[in-house]
Amino acid sequence: MRLIRIGGSKVCHLWRKPLDRNIAAGHWKQYHSENGVFGHNPHGENLIQRQPDFTTKDQNRSNAPNFYRLVTAFREHGHRIAQIDPLGCNDDQRDTVLEILQERYSPTEERYVPEGVLHLGNDKASVSVSDGVKQLKETYTNKVGYEFMYIEDELERDWFAQRVEQLASEKLEESYKVQIALEMAKSQNFDHFLAKKFQSVKRYGGEGCESMMAFFLELIKSSPSNQVDHIILGMAHRGRLNLLTGLLEYPPVKMFQKMKGMPEFPSDALATGDVLSHLFTSVDINVEGGGKVRVGILPNPSHLEAVNPVAVGNVRGKLKTLKSYDYSNGPIDKASRVLCVQVHGDAALAGQGINQETLGFAYVPHFRVGGSLHLVVNNQLGYTTPANRARSSRYTTDVAKMILAPVIHVNGDYPEELAKATRLAMEYRAKFHKDVFIDLICFRRWGHNELDDPTFTNPQLYDLISSRKSIPDAYCENLISTGVLTDSILKDHLSSHNNLLNDNFEQIETHEPQKSYLQAQWNGLIQAQEEITTWDTGVDIPLLQYIGVKSVHYPTDFNVHSHLLKTFIKARIAKATTGTKIDWATAEAMALGSLLYQGFGVRLSGEDVGRGTFSQRHAMLVDQKSGQIFIPLNSMVENQEEKLEVCNSTLSEEAVLGFEYGFSIENPGNLVIWEAQFGDFFNGAQIQIDTLLASGETKWMLQSGLVMLLPHGMDGAGPEHSSCRIERFLQMTDSNEDGKADGDYNSFQVVNPTTPAQYFHLLRRQMIRNFRKPMVVIAPKVLLRLPAATSTIEELGPDTFFKPVLDDETSTVKSVKKLVFVSGRHFYTLKEKQVELNRQDIALIRLESLCPFPSLELQRIVKKYTSATEFVWSQEEHQNMGAWSFVKPRFENFVGRRIRYVGRGPLAAPAVGVGKVHHKEVAKLISDTFAQ
Repeated sequence: MRLIRIGGSKVCHLWRKPLDRNIAAGHWKQYHSENGVFGHNPHGENLIQRQPDFTTKDQNRSNAPNFYRLVTAFREHGHRIAQIDPLGCNDDQRDTVLEILQERYSPTEERYVPEGVLHLGNDKASVSVSDGVKQLKETYTNKVGYEFMYIEDELERDWFAQRVEQLASEKLEESYKVQIALEMAKSQNFDHFLAKKFQSVKRYGGEGCESMMAFFLELIKSSPSNQVDHIILGMAHRGRLNLLTGLLEYPPVKMFQKMKGMPEFPSDALATGDVLSHLFTSVDINVEGGGKVRVGILPNPSHLEAVNPVAVGNVRGKLKTLKSYDYSNGPIDKASRVLCVQVHGDAALAGQGINQETLGFAYVPHFRVGGSLHLVVNNQLGYTTPANRARSSRYTTDVAKMILAPVIHVNGDYPEELAKATRLAMEYRAKFHKDVFIDLICFRRWGHNELDDPTFTNPQLYDLISSRKSIPDAYCENLISTGVLTDSILKDHLSSHNNLLNDNFEQIETHEPQKSYLQAQWNGLIQAQEEITTWDTGVDIPLLQYIGVKSVHYPTDFNVHSHLLKTFIKARIAKATTGTKIDWATAEAMALGSLLYQGFGVRLSGEDVGRGTFSQRHAMLVDQKSGQIFIPLNSMVENQEEKLEVCNSTLSEEAVLGFEYGFSIENPGNLVIWEAQFGDFFNGAQIQIDTLLASGETKWMLQSGLVMLLPHGMDGAGPEHSSCRIERFLQMTDSNEDGKADGDYNSFQVVNPTTPAQYFHLLRRQMIRNFRKPMVVIAPKVLLRLPAATSTIEELGPDTFFKPVLDDETSTVKSVKKLVFVSGRHFYTLKEKQVELNRQDIALIRLESLCPFPSLELQRIVKKYTSATEFVWSQEEHQNMGAWSFVKPRFENFVGRRIRYVGRGPLAAPAVGVGKVHHKEVAKLISDTFAQ
């Protein structure tokens, strides 16, 4: 495979190995639904052995029924009176929970508590009732509150209760307490240093939530014992800089330079960078006692919680790279090696719907990651809004109940309890492969940021905050008073930290940013440059025919749907064999199959993508008797290395698109495609498009080759099923309307292909090129089955490629007086009319690429038609929509001709909702286009 040169395009070399031209012997391997398909490994879903001791436990419980009822009440309701608020704002609501009043159950009638009724952290088989009640209060109404009794599985509930009740008596080693104290002190010291050196900088520091360092310490410390060797962290602003420069070893000088307004990337990087609170890193951390864990904190947009699905998707992508968990060949016999950690804000967790969407992935095939660990930094305050005005539920974590995830509420004044809670959470997640929440109830020392005055709106709350010691100071003083920590060790530690910070501060003017992007699995890729490169994306015809046939091959004992057999499978085989009438779905299958054959992975995600919204794809076949699933493209050759992952998603746009973006930035060897059910449904994901797809590379130097398929077409289907809002995507690109012409460097590609061959080349080009760019495909609806919109197999063969502009091959050049420029399916409507009217004086020119804008190709075409004096842009979308406002200035500035608009007038809605009006508009549009 090679690159062909067209019109001054830069010659490039393939990033990946060339395509093997030899066709391997055919082989199929069936993936039954109960045994899984690629990307869904159901083995090991019953992750715990059912223990045959319930009979004994039930007998013991029946011997002390009253006390067991009391135990159950404490487990279920104890959290409601637990001392979990460090500010004591809700103390007046405690001691009012009738369900745990001892006298309601008369437990004193029983002399002792038998084994199994209450789990003890000592060697005693049983205790007295009074001691049992004491332990219940100590465990469930102290500084930690637990919610887990809504978990449906009895064994899971029993396991959790046992660990909770044993954990109450477990003590941390003194050396570990010192480590926690010093890490919190360092976090506070960092905030104080910034307050002196950068007084006007909003840093969103960790003051008031420094105990979160105990969470991160335990998280790293317990990772090896829980089979975790990678942690992917999605985190908002609060305490982010403290974590980065502390446990994650981010050089403070890089942060100081950012505070001084200096760039974080080398001067040769085509990047604008991002704000201070979005900095990110990845680091290997050696764990005391053995083991190593790689911790990566993702860049985050300021849109609250938007990073969470990105983190989950990135974990999923890492699991594929490692061939672990759902991507393993054998049964799942241990926890997912890659842990997703999501750090939430309290008001945002309750208020942002993307959290519910993301939690919906927890146990869904092709989206699950073996459980995420959630930390809520609960300031008990949003920007200025107190909790009672920020939500309707008791806790901000109540959303966790939708997936039956346990919640541990921890008083932020007690970092040791937080460390133990984290240990419990890690064990639970490893054992059950489920999400778990830790609600760290703390406070915010300053306002929303350090320059904000919170007393304007919350004076009483901040009276409490200003009158108390800091959490690190109080904890360190306690350890010093008990002899666990010495004052000299603390002072030496802070002195050393100050020296480090001051040394880094002195390097602000001399430190040179180092390249930290396009490394590891991205090594060998480049940043796209100003040239437009053209790649040979064709494939040998015998291989295409082989893939076409294999794309509908199924086992002999598979009960395929009779209608599919007749109208889809046999038709596909005929098209592949004859090489004629290649439709959209066939071209797609050939593109994906050839990429798989070449060694690239493919992930196809979205609502109902297995079948396709318009019943056009059928990438997965379903046995009509057993319901088993078979994906033909995964059985093209024996021992096929890469597979197609068909991901029928939850009914979500924002979280799913964020998930797929996170997947795409993990490994450039995967083609990730997200298809909207209808084009305009992307609008639910607008935040992710704005902050990730359109600007992720220029902000963070993270490349993504994600493809968005957005079905589009004014078919009379009404306002909400017509337009994918082409104009919005074009407005978001960084295309120039004058001066420098577009190139490969543009932020993302917006294409409107009109033939299956063009679509084929676009998909293959995404992976063959030596850089990655997101691509928005204005995808068809009517064209999926339109006889005129087909291709021949030769158009997919060797030495073929995507063409940004398609000329009118039927026109007689010298006779053409009017050039009509058009994009998308509207071409076929006009072409039919042109043939009917026998208009030889008109040529229909298709813009297949809108961004990058094909200036050079258009210049050549206009120059070719020497007799043309009229230049028209015709579109089916309304005038304030579509590509018109984007095309006009670029056409006139780069091509040098005035262009006139023909089409519908402006409208508030994307389309009319009355059929007769629609047809009247179509008739006028056609008439105006062909007017003399």
